[in-house]
Amino acid sequence: MTRNGGDAASARGAGPPGLRLAAGEAEPPAPHGARPKGQHPPPDQGQAILAAAKQVGALLKRKGHPFALAGSVAAYAHGGSANLRHDADFCVRREDAEAVADTLREGGLPVYTPPEDWLIKSKCFEQDIDIIFELAHEPVSLEMLARAEELPVDSVRMPVLAADDLLCGLIAAFSEHHCDFGAVLPIARALREKVDWDHVRRVCGDEPMPAAFFFLLERLNVIAPQQDTRPNQRQDARRERNEPREEQP
Repeated sequence: MTRNGGDAASARGAGPPGLRLAAGEAEPPAPHGARPKGQHPPPDQGQAILAAAKQVGALLKRKGHPFALAGSVAAYAHGGSANLRHDADFCVRREDAEAVADTLREGGLPVYTPPEDWLIKSKCFEQDIDIIFELAHEPVSLEMLARAEELPVDSVRMPVLAADDLLCGLIAAFSEHHCDFGAVLPIARALREKVDWDHVRRVCGDEPMPAAFFFLLERLNVIAPQQDTRPNQRQDARRERNEPREEQP
């Protein structure tokens, strides 16, 4: 999951660059600490990300934490492409983060605190796991988690962000510094029948990058053009330019 962040802090212990061990991690994790005991990661990265998402989702579900799967794995659960990349993302409330971190540690997974204050990180099957407290620059709320759908992620059923919330989070993250339309376009195309696009437009507002993405979706016939409910000023202006004015007596 991508969002603008600050400068990376120096690492402590054996954690990845820019991360420090979260409270409760007295020792650097063992080399196998990012892998459930007795299991080996699948050879394909996409399958490894999927296996990691299932493992973490099962841990959180077993402990009864309110959460929802997000990112590309959530899109896959909604019927999108199995071409997974980067990481597996989960949304939790900020006030539940420490309890979630304890659950991950109990499951044998390391937990790291990055410089950004809107997530914590872990690893499973050598894949990055992001535990996110904010989505589309808004705190994860119980209402958002309540809208999540119970969907199968391969063999594990878990809460998955509603399609509207998933697309809002992806599109609202676009900025001049992060504008990867190519990563989100296949997700929008795959989920277009499940998304209330009028709602997504309202949430994302009229910022330049989201507006450009909506224009691209319209031109590719992924979504219908937005209906302009304002008076048709352009046609009126064109008519005024083309029609001669009546001379005043």
